[in-house]
Parts: sequence; C-alpha cells; structure tokens
Amino acid sequence: MKDTVPVPPTTLERVVANIGSVKSLLIHTFIFAASFLMALLGIVEWEIMLLVLTTLVSLEAIYLSLLIQITVNRHTQSLKEVEEDIEEISEDIEELGEDMEDIQEDLEEISEDIEEIQEDVEELNEEEDEPKEKPKGKKPTKAETLEQLTKDVQRVLADLEALKGTK
Repeated sequence: MKDTVPVPPTTLERVVANIGSVKSLLIHTFIFAASFLMALLGIVEWEIMLLVLTTLVSLEAIYLSLLIQITVNRHTQSLKEVEEDIEEISEDIEELGEDMEDIQEDLEEISEDIEEIQEDVEELNEEEDEPKEKPKGKKPTKAETLEQLTKDVQRVLADLEALKGTK
C-alpha cells in the first residue's frame, strides 16, 4: 500500500476553490451592479455595457467549464488511487484469513498429537509399576520423558491459542 503525503494545493486548485467562495459571489455582484449603474447614470451606453458584460460572462463560462473538467479529472484520478488501495487491503485481508485457517489447522493437528502422546503416556504408566519418584542421577524412563514432552506440547498449544486470541 502506498504512503500518501499531503500535496500542497496548486495555483489552479486555489483558483478553483476561490471561484466557489462568498468572496467571488460578492465580486461578481459588485461588477454586475456597477455595470448597470454606469449605464443608468449615462457613463456608458446600454449597448456597449451589455456587449462587454455579455462577452465577459461568456468568457467566464468557458473558463469555468474548463476548470470544472480539470477538477473532475483530478477527482477521478484520486478515486482510482483509492480504489487500488482498497483492492490491496482486501487482498491483505484475504491472505490473513488464509493464514488464520492454516494456523487453526496446525492447532488441530497439535491437539491430536497431544492426545496421542497422552494416550501413549497412560499406556506406559500402566505398564510400569515403578514409583514416580526417580532416584538422583538415574536416567528418566520413557514414560517420564513422554510425560514431560506432553506438558511441553500443552504449554506450546496454550501459547498458540493465546496468540490466536490476540489477532
């Protein structure tokens, strides 16, 4: 996934943002009012004022449509990038789900192995009638070794379950 760093707005982006502002509305209102006022006071003839005003409004409409298209294109590109990020995140989530399934299968296998080891230990304990305490310096019996291994595997299984619970 890409790390996105905020990019400062370009001059064009600042212009587009200002066009849709209250300040822009007030400027346009002032220009229109001043145009009509100059025509009413006879400073400029009506025909000339309307011709100039119509030309300016037409040019402004052309530029506004271009600015709107530029903005739409940039937003479209931004949405494509977001879509790619979402796809990457979805793939990562699927991989995590598969990993969790593998871990679950491994835990089940370990549980089965532990049960088998416990059964073997019980069988060996039944076969031996020796006391459980071993004299010092004596080598541990197979049953004692298996019992210790069983405890170790159970401890590992408990650790794996705890790790599974934290994810």
